[in-house]
Amino acid sequence: MKSQSINLPLKPKDSTTSKTFSLQIVDGADHARAGVLRRKSLFDVTLTDDVRKDIEALWGEPLDAGAHVARILEEVEQSGDEAVTRLSQRFDNSSYDRIEVTEDEINEAFELVPREQIDAIEFAVNRVRHYHREQLRHAPKTFEARGVGMIVRPLQRIGIYMTGSDAALPSSVIHTAVPGVVAGVDEVIGVTATQADGRVSPLKLVAARLSGMAKVFRASGAQSIGALAFGTDTIPAVDKIYGPGNVFVTLAKQQLFGRVGIDAIYGPTETMVIADETARIDLVAADLLAQAEHDRLATPVLVTTSRHIAEATAEEIEIQLQILERSEVARAAVERGGAVVAADLDEAIVLANEFAPEHLALLVKDPVALVPKIRNAGGVFLGESSPEVLGDYTAGPSHVMPTGGSARYASPLSVLDFLKITSIVSFPDHELRRQGGYASTLARMEGLSAHALSIERRIDGT
Repeated sequence: MKSQSINLPLKPKDSTTSKTFSLQIVDGADHARAGVLRRKSLFDVTLTDDVRKDIEALWGEPLDAGAHVARILEEVEQSGDEAVTRLSQRFDNSSYDRIEVTEDEINEAFELVPREQIDAIEFAVNRVRHYHREQLRHAPKTFEARGVGMIVRPLQRIGIYMTGSDAALPSSVIHTAVPGVVAGVDEVIGVTATQADGRVSPLKLVAARLSGMAKVFRASGAQSIGALAFGTDTIPAVDKIYGPGNVFVTLAKQQLFGRVGIDAIYGPTETMVIADETARIDLVAADLLAQAEHDRLATPVLVTTSRHIAEATAEEIEIQLQILERSEVARAAVERGGAVVAADLDEAIVLANEFAPEHLALLVKDPVALVPKIRNAGGVFLGESSPEVLGDYTAGPSHVMPTGGSARYASPLSVLDFLKITSIVSFPDHELRRQGGYASTLARMEGLSAHALSIERRIDGT
């Protein structure tokens, strides 16, 4: 049953910063920048006592997260399959004999997953595929003009980190693999954590097969990223690695950048909702909680022109938390986020552009009018009929989006991330002579006489 919004008068606040239930409310842009909208480093993580003890037991000495990942990658580079299996089974508390998932296991997954769920996965795959096929039509094309041009080709082999261990996330498989398949990548492979019995979630396998993934391997965490980068006897090395993961996966991608292609460095999910006085309180709260339940480190933020909206949303969140299966996780995330009372929608947009959220939802009277003013967001969701949750599953654009403020310069995952461009130069003799003198002069200006002579010998014929 849908929770009903409430409009009870709340106790007046006597300071610029206050906390109503789990949701912190601040007034004005300055207080927002100093608190709710102040970002922390993606790698400023505090490991739990259990994790720190496990790391020390593994290596015989205490290590921070970065050093721990570096040791894992060194082990994988030196010992290949043995290290990948040993470390994956240790961290996943699992047991299995075979790294590659068999065709029989994939076929069995289709028997284990209810038809209704297969239909939902297939629907999402078709929506995401259709969107990216249209996107490919507008992608750069091979051309040559006046002796210069470029060749646009897909990558040959890519690796997908199939995120989700405690919870299977088939949608992430779809939204990461399908754009690569549509782009024309020769081979798309996946790596994934397993269940305790060594089996891969059948939901992931169904999503992998319907998305066009060629092979799936049992390997998790930083060690799986190392396997994709270095290659092992079983897991082939790839040209580029894609997909979000936990802090250890993220650190592994960061440390391997340059050795292998990396799509991006992703942090916890984040959503900003801009709401005016016309917004439905229950929908505002629902959209914030939908992202909050992902992760304790998720960041749900409300920016509103009405303090009443902020306070009523805070109360509504408490009501809706009572019916969520992951209420403890969602509550922790809500406490990390907050609500900002802005002077007007213009100030709200200024704050949104500064924060550059992964997701920006516009629950306002005229959302279309705000779009031209938005410069920095991974995805923009307009009005009550376009919730961000549709973007997570069936809208079409990949839900793998820039986080941590990187929407200032980065884009959602697209077919472009699976293509590469090779420049082509092919001049006739007369064009060499037309350009050569200028090129030779520039080379000698830079003190590069061998460069100049490479041109001059051609022109002079000596």
